[in-house]
Amino acid sequence: MDARTPNKSPFHRTPAFPVLVLQLLVTLAVALVLWILQGLIAGYSGLLGGLVALIPNSYFAFRVYRYSGARSARAIVTEFYSGEAGKLILTAVLFIAVWLAVKPLVVAAVFGGYIAVLATGASALLIVRGFPKH
Repeated sequence: MDARTPNKSPFHRTPAFPVLVLQLLVTLAVALVLWILQGLIAGYSGLLGGLVALIPNSYFAFRVYRYSGARSARAIVTEFYSGEAGKLILTAVLFIAVWLAVKPLVVAAVFGGYIAVLATGASALLIVRGFPKH
């Protein structure tokens, strides 16, 4: 018997969705600020750095919230580990793609966008209202 219960609620109703939207807004804000202050190349470099963090986070959230309920605990844990592994691989692939395919590139802006989006995700419990605080 398969004890996994698919999560029937749409992805935009998951607890991760507001965090992903906030990360997208941070990505766009970083790119805009870099573009205004340092020019077009820094702007798209910051945008790419943010997307290198945002895309794997979205993949991870999709994998983790595929199942719901107590009967699905084992499947959720399995998805958590495989989602995290996929997230790390996807991050590495995206960084390699950015380094190889995009010229010219401002390296500091790429890492600035990446770190800004990671910091947003790390502080999500403090930022997003409605998360359980226990």
